[in-house]
Amino acid sequence: MYFENLYNKVINLEVDKNRLFSATHEEILEGLTSDIYFIRSSYLLEKVNKVDSEVVAEVFANDYGVFAGLEEVLFLLKDKEVEIEALKEGEEFEPYEVVMRLTGRYSQFGYLETAILGILASSSNWATAARLCKNEAKDKIVLAFGARFIHPAVAPVMERAALIGGIDDVSCVLGAKLYNKQPKGTMPHAFIIILNDTLEAAKIYDQFVEQDLPRIVLVDTFKDEVEEAIRIAKYFKEIGKSLYAIRLDTPRERGRVTPELVKEVRAKLDLEGFKDVKIVVSGGLDPERIRILNQAGADIFGVGSYIATYNKIQMTMDLKMVDNKPITKRGRIPGKTYNPKLKQIKSLVKN
Repeated sequence: MYFENLYNKVINLEVDKNRLFSATHEEILEGLTSDIYFIRSSYLLEKVNKVDSEVVAEVFANDYGVFAGLEEVLFLLKDKEVEIEALKEGEEFEPYEVVMRLTGRYSQFGYLETAILGILASSSNWATAARLCKNEAKDKIVLAFGARFIHPAVAPVMERAALIGGIDDVSCVLGAKLYNKQPKGTMPHAFIIILNDTLEAAKIYDQFVEQDLPRIVLVDTFKDEVEEAIRIAKYFKEIGKSLYAIRLDTPRERGRVTPELVKEVRAKLDLEGFKDVKIVVSGGLDPERIRILNQAGADIFGVGSYIATYNKIQMTMDLKMVDNKPITKRGRIPGKTYNPKLKQIKSLVKN
């Protein structure tokens, strides 16, 4: 009996703590990240020959969002006899709109409800935050680099979801590669601090990185941002090369990147003849700050914590039919919910 064996395994499971605490792919697929009550319920239903009941389950969200996570759910259920209807990744949904419908025997996916909801909620939250940022940036570039704010095991998931949401590029290597893109980024303060001079850092960067990589130099490490920006721009002009952009990442202790700072840097670069040099801004950006800094003249926005920590969307799964009979819990409407946006993604396959 499959669920009796699985239940006994999880009850008696001993874990080697000399490891990274994130779940392996095998542990997720087996159900070891599930809430125990889903595995226990499947075990009990198996005992009374009900675990193979034909069910229809619907997933909905509590808030507006951008749908993401479908590809991972498909992988999770790739060997299961289940039909999946869902929105497309990147498609927007309204509060309480059904975003996914699963049809099949309860034994095929019921014990994986935790993982399904977790995948969809996390990815849709990140994609939604990315969409909100991109909407404020309009036609300008947004780069996501939020991997430092979350566990490394899910950093690639987050950055891939951000790309689904509309972000232009991401810095996490694996996140970018999973979306068939190259990771993008500038330079950290540590690089400049070790070299003890922004100009020296710019020279080494220019000398050794790929020639097709845009030259973007961080200018707030040691000196006034305007002074440093002009110094770097003049150096590139002297050697006959183009400085693509300077980056402002002024820390909170010094007032962060303000609209006034962006306007000053823009004006003084222009006065020195560097109208083509773009301004990259980062540091605690959210949609509101992107809107303000966009109006001030910023060209590129680096967003980290806002995307990584966005957590407004909760996903819920309800059974809506059992053995072809409409049924559900109080407060919900029995039977399938009409949503013409749902498209069949995976067919139900029976041997």
